[in-house]
Amino acid sequence: MNKIFNILGLTTLISFSACQDKHPENAENPNFVKLVSYENKFDDYWYQNKAELNSYDLEQARYGEIHRGEAVLVFVTEDFSASKLVKLDDPKSNPNDAIKVLKLNATRNFNTGIYPYSMMASIFTPIDLKKQPNTLKITSTSQDWCGQSFMQVNLDKKNYNISLNSYFESVGDQQYNVEKVMPEDEIWNRIRIEPKSLPVGKIKLLPSTFYTRFRHSEFKPEMAVASMEKDEGNPAMMVYNIQYKNIDRTLKITFQEKFPFQIEGWEETYTSGWGNSAKMLTTKAVRKKSMMLDYWTKNSNDDLVLRKDLELDN
Repeated sequence: MNKIFNILGLTTLISFSACQDKHPENAENPNFVKLVSYENKFDDYWYQNKAELNSYDLEQARYGEIHRGEAVLVFVTEDFSASKLVKLDDPKSNPNDAIKVLKLNATRNFNTGIYPYSMMASIFTPIDLKKQPNTLKITSTSQDWCGQSFMQVNLDKKNYNISLNSYFESVGDQQYNVEKVMPEDEIWNRIRIEPKSLPVGKIKLLPSTFYTRFRHSEFKPEMAVASMEKDEGNPAMMVYNIQYKNIDRTLKITFQEKFPFQIEGWEETYTSGWGNSAKMLTTKAVRKKSMMLDYWTKNSNDDLVLRKDLELDN
């Protein structure tokens, strides 16, 4: 993790000046984030009309082996429709329908032998957790050379409505409801909004949509025990731990103790593979680089250099 700490930073904000960057490789790129503590600066950080991009080295468990790859976490604020559960094109035209959310687009890319995996989950969590304590929507997709799968999780007043489409016969096309408990995928957004809002002790969770895809398991509430503690190796870091009771799975997310609570990495351990190849393995991700960027405007060939800045291989 020491390599990571040398590259942390926070973009200069318009409303106040940032600290001097001591790292020459970051100083040349104004998009690199300089991580310093700004109390009560949520709006200044998250409403810059930019997204926070984070790249990670990934070691992904699949088919009873570890496969190297890359993960990216993209956090950005948006105006979201409370009625349609989609991003609003013109929130000013119907302000009563607009909800401020923090959106996470989480991607994982890795190869299993000859063929590649490409996975993405989008999580839309209201920023005002006191008024709206539940994630409004999750979509999750997985593509490989066998085919593709898609899951959508929409909040209603009493439940989460699940729509699942898959090329696997055992999964097929499904529509069903589950109890309105916290989705594990929401935890990442809660860390960034307010880590103190994370539950500890005995809790019910909807496991990660990536995990249920890997295991071809049912997306339903599971009992777990959650805890928060200081990172033994670095007192500037916090660790959020989840131990599921009835499925052999643990999750550990490491993040900065101070705002903006950047996620340094994670580890998730569960059974990978089937039959004789099945074994307990740990997926690991370690942060490489971060930047604040209006990436949706950086779509020309000249902007490919920004992928190199994030140390993305593909």
